[in-house]
Amino acid sequence: MDLENAKVQMRKGILEFCILHIISRGEVYASDMLDELTSAKIMVVEGTLYPLLTRLKNSGLLDYKWVESVSGPPRKYYVLTDNGKDFLKQLEDSWVELQGSVVQIVEDSFHHHNKVVETPAPEASVAQPPEGELSSEETSKI
Repeated sequence: MDLENAKVQMRKGILEFCILHIISRGEVYASDMLDELTSAKIMVVEGTLYPLLTRLKNSGLLDYKWVESVSGPPRKYYVLTDNGKDFLKQLEDSWVELQGSVVQIVEDSFHHHNKVVETPAPEASVAQPPEGELSSEETSKI
């Protein structure tokens, strides 16, 4: 099993959730999203973002508007639609549940692996006389 591939798959699984969260803050330029996702180590490949934004727009979860730029061509700023806000809320609920489940499993594994096996303290034992003989206590009563 390739560790890097497993880590990439984990990040891909939460990428859409993170993108929707970034956009939920207000109008956002794709380049700014890319910078945030890259600094958070969620995404490092630019070619992944634009197809995902297109898919989210085609699904009705986000929209964009063109804004003129003083330093070049117009910029496309993304915003969540009402459907996108509802979808994000549902993802947030799933995230909280999933996060709790993962934490429970990880903590249970941690406790299992770090469990100290306690040996019960030996009980005080009273020497018993061989069978058929009287104990000193019984002898003193005679």
